[in-house]
Amino acid sequence: MERMHEDFLSILNSRSQDIFKKIVERYLDTGMPVGSRDVSKMLEMGLSPASVRNVMSDLEDLGLIAAPHTSAGRAPTQQGLRFFVDAMLELGPVDEREQSQISRHINEHATNGQVEGVLAEASQLLSGLSQGAGVVIAAKADMVLRHLEFVRLDNTQAMAILVGQDGQVENRLLNLPPGLTASALQQASNYLSHYVVGRTLAEARRALADRRAEQRAELDELAQKLVDAGIATLSEPSASGAPTVIVRGRANLLNEAMASDDLTRVRQLFDELESKDGLLDLLGDADAAQGVRIFIGSENKLFSLSGSSVILSPYKDSNEKVVGVLGVIGPTRINYARIVPVVDYTAHVISAMMARKA
Repeated sequence: MERMHEDFLSILNSRSQDIFKKIVERYLDTGMPVGSRDVSKMLEMGLSPASVRNVMSDLEDLGLIAAPHTSAGRAPTQQGLRFFVDAMLELGPVDEREQSQISRHINEHATNGQVEGVLAEASQLLSGLSQGAGVVIAAKADMVLRHLEFVRLDNTQAMAILVGQDGQVENRLLNLPPGLTASALQQASNYLSHYVVGRTLAEARRALADRRAEQRAELDELAQKLVDAGIATLSEPSASGAPTVIVRGRANLLNEAMASDDLTRVRQLFDELESKDGLLDLLGDADAAQGVRIFIGSENKLFSLSGSSVILSPYKDSNEKVVGVLGVIGPTRINYARIVPVVDYTAHVISAMMARKA
């Protein structure tokens, strides 16, 4: 992608770059294709519409602009928008009034102690500020265990009961080794409880793995087999592990779609969000990127069929761990220059709030 942008920059002279930039900025502002006569009027260099048409033809040959439907004007393609966003987009600071609005609303909701309420407010704010849909995708927090025990169901199966410090309870089935005695079951249960209480599931798995050699000395063979089964059970994904998704401002997208006769696209987007397929991939992408990500059209598989643009930024907990992403979903002609800094600022405010709550 970076090489492609370098190629375009080397191919396009300053005049072509200026004309392309004018076309994109006018399109993002109006949503309408731009004609050569309009571009000619916007340029300071005083080119005739005929000269502008020649440059526009070159830009079209490069795949940066195209004529939508039968329009005489030209609009940026997805590739053109990507090039503009990565190579030409000029970002300014967030307006002081908007900074104050974001900080005030989030901190007011933070005093209530409910993180989900804060995230819902952030989504609502982003929707209002962008005239798109605000979205928050929050990873399910890894349960911190308060209690673990095995309950025998029959000669072949037991139930592992996991109780979190927040009162959450999970039950998981596991197979018992043949011939397991009641004392071995209790021994394995006590051993696991000692090392998992006060830890998250991930931390418990690591602690037990680190003590693998000591386990053989401390446990009899059948208890060891049950501990191994218990560790495997801790490694299974939680049934409640689906991410939390908060979307506000869907009506904004519907209004945009009705204006462009593209309701099918927006309905597809809503279906994709409701199914939650691929949302954890977005969290992983955000963790790796460590900053604002912009997906245009089909660049992200989750939103590929809806053709939307998505601007996302990760937010972190007090340990600097990415625990979610927030941002804006809108049409590809969304105001990137204004929305990108707003999304980034909101993510920083949420991260600061979560650090204070720790």
